[in-house]
Order: sequence, then C-alpha cells, then structure tokens
Amino acid sequence: MIQDPQGNAAARPSMNANQTLPHAFVILFLLAVLAAVVTWFIPSGSYERATNAQGRSVIVEGTYRLIDNHGIGPFDFFNAFFEGMKSGSSIIFFLIIVGGTFGVLRQSRAVEGLVNFLLERLKGREILIIPLMMTFFAVCSGTYGMIEGSIVYIFILLPLARRVGYDAVVAAAIPLIGTAIGYTGSFLNPFNVGVAQSIAELPLFSGMGYRIICWLAFVAVSIGYVMLYTRRVQASPDRSVVYGLAPPEASEVSAEHIHLTPRHLIILGAFALALIAIIAGVSAFGWYLKEMAGVFLVLGIVTGGVAGMGANRLAASFSTGCKDMVDGALAVGMAFTIVVIVQQSDTIDTIIHALSSIIGDTSSSAAALGMFAMQSAMNFIVTSGSGQAALTMPIMTPLADLAEVNRQVAVLAFQFGDGISNAFTPTAGWLMAGLTIAGIPWTRWIRFMLPLIALLYGLGALLVLLATTVVWPAA
Repeated sequence: MIQDPQGNAAARPSMNANQTLPHAFVILFLLAVLAAVVTWFIPSGSYERATNAQGRSVIVEGTYRLIDNHGIGPFDFFNAFFEGMKSGSSIIFFLIIVGGTFGVLRQSRAVEGLVNFLLERLKGREILIIPLMMTFFAVCSGTYGMIEGSIVYIFILLPLARRVGYDAVVAAAIPLIGTAIGYTGSFLNPFNVGVAQSIAELPLFSGMGYRIICWLAFVAVSIGYVMLYTRRVQASPDRSVVYGLAPPEASEVSAEHIHLTPRHLIILGAFALALIAIIAGVSAFGWYLKEMAGVFLVLGIVTGGVAGMGANRLAASFSTGCKDMVDGALAVGMAFTIVVIVQQSDTIDTIIHALSSIIGDTSSSAAALGMFAMQSAMNFIVTSGSGQAALTMPIMTPLADLAEVNRQVAVLAFQFGDGISNAFTPTAGWLMAGLTIAGIPWTRWIRFMLPLIALLYGLGALLVLLATTVVWPAA
C-alpha cells in the first residue's frame, strides 16, 4: 500500500492499472519456463574462449561447434532457481544492504526537510522548483538508484502545483521523469551500471566521464520539456492533458511540514561524503561490491545516530529498507536462473551464434543501435534494471565482442534501453503507483509523454552512435 509521508495509508482513486499487470516474478518464472522448453528445440553448441590482454574471457571467433547435450528436465529446472540465486548472491546481498541503509535515511526525514526548505525559499518563483527538484531526483537515481522512493514526494508537490496554477501532471513529472531519466544516464548506480559492468568484466563505474555527459543531456532535455509544458498550462489551463478531470483525493492530503534542521544537514552531508568515498575508492583503490556495501552500512549507522534513533529503531528502519529491496534482489536471482538454464543446456552460445550471424554483415554502429533497440524492447517485459542486466548482459557481452562493439557501448545501450521506457511503460509498477496518487490516467500521461519519448529515444540513439564512433570505437 502506498503511504503518505507521515506513514498513513493514502486516499487514492479506485483506478489502479497496476492491479491487472502480472508481477515481475510471474514474468520471470514464465520466461524461465520458456527458456527450459526452448532448450529441447535449440541445438547445443559451444565457442572456444580465451583470456585477452585485459584479462577478460572472450569468445574466439569462428570456433562455434555443435555438441551433444539435452534439454532441461523438470527436476533440473527447479534446481536452477537455487543455482541462479547462488550465482547472483553477491549482487543480491549488496542490494539488500543498500536498501536497509536507505530505509534509515528515509526514516530520518532529511530529504523531506530539504524539499520543504526549497519550497519556502522559492515563493513567487515556483517554476524554479522544476529544474532544482528534477536535478535532485536525477542525481539520486543516477548515483544510488532511487526509484520507488520518489513517488512519496508527489504528496508534497500536488498542493504546491494547485496553488500556483500548475496541473497534477507537473507534480507527478518532477519526481517520476526526474528519477527515470537520472536512471537512464546513470554514472554511479550499482543497480544497473554496476551490475552490467560486473557481468561484462569491466572496471566498476569505468567510463564515468561520458556517462555524466549523457546524464546531463537527458536531464536538460527533460527539464526543458516539463518547463515548457508548465508555462503553457499556466497560461491556458484548458491545454492541460488532464483538463476536465476531477482532482485526486490524494491531492487534498496535507503533507507534514518538515523543517530542515542541523541534523538533516549533517545527514545530507554524510550522504554526499559517502558518494565521494565510493567514487574515490572505486577509481583509485579498485573497490567493488564488498567495499561499497561497507560504506553504505557506515552511512546507515551514522544517519541513525545523527537522527537520534535508538538502536532498536535504527535496526527496525534498516529491516524495513531491506524488505523494500527484497523484490528487486530476488528478481536478480530469478533472472540469473534463466541464464543458468541456457548455460547448463549449452544453448547460450547457440543463441549468441544466431544473433552474431544476423548482425555479421552490419557495421558496429548498426550493431550497437540494434542492442539499444533490443534492450528497450526487453524493458517492457523485465522492468528491474539489475534483473534485466543479469538476464541480457551474459548474451550481449560476447555478442558485442563478435560485432566489434566496445563492451562499454553494450553497457550504455543496456542502461539507455532499461531507463527511458521507465517513464511511460505501464509495466513499471512504481510509475503506475505514482500516477494513481496524482489521479492521472495512464492514457492521459502518455499523451503528455509522447513528444518527450521521441526526443529521448532519438537522443539515446545519437549518444550510442557517438560512443561507438568517437568515445569507445574499438571492441
């Protein structure tokens, strides 16, 4: 159940499109069943592999051969779920620890204090809340992967929007688009870039400079679009895509006013220092998931101590945050299960061989755009960033090698494909929950989003081409 910032159950319209959508686990289980069935029809095959100068395992081109094997039976199918969880265990536990830390951060109310501080300082210039808050949400999702946590701020922004003549779309767009686009251009996000690079055997968060440029481009385009829409609606309310709809009951909920206190400032400062420490550790000392998890644990303890939580309350907040992350963490394990199935049946190399045959006569630029298109399509089915990385990168990584596409480009194509559609696909549960709070039917939201979607996909294709031809031209 969605709750307001005080923790009370939120009033909401009866429409909830998310109720008719299958759970992510159902989708992943059906994909696992499909993978197991397909192993009985796809011939088993294998490439030879070698270690290159960078120490990465790569396919030796031209060495594919058919081998004797058999499909996955019922017993092996269910055993594969344990093997998948085991394969993804380091990522799973890292995600749970990060979730626990941000459970403590949410309980401290520091972010709510920051939001209210900005609102107080921008009276009469409320239009500036759009670039400031969208940038804030984009930073949060581009660094530590905040997604679901952004929707509670719709409760704070709805009353503001109504006071100054904005519609509910603006109140929803600030956190929803800001978060989705920050996730698209992620440069320090362990859930999508971190997982994808670890599978691709790339240094963690390498290529950060170009990814920051991509992040800035996506955020700038999105902010400009929302501000133009806001000015248009403020001048002519009948041009709103939700014109004529009754305001949502949730917009009548008065969010508790949280003042920004010195404790909040210390907590926000600790959060900034933790990000700086992670960047420095990864860049200079080769830190990975273990060390990053340690930093997040320290951040959680410091946050709880500064916020004045007792040991029991801190532990309870951490536990709640862990629970909130369980779905995403288990989605990683279930995605790894599908990889285990195709690996045990020796069909993964056959799939790679088939795909490489399709793109064999194309340029590396065309191959990179094809990867972007495939990842974009996949995100309508598997909306979990880490889950999609676990599912697709074991195939996309060797495919990139065969197509002479740099592995960094393969990761970039994944994160763009994984991120852009999060702002409009009805299979994204957090998006549908946010729209429900704001009282916006998805059909109205998509009318608002269509021009921006076209811009973002076009920008993504341009940035992938630039990465392939200029930034990372060699595989």
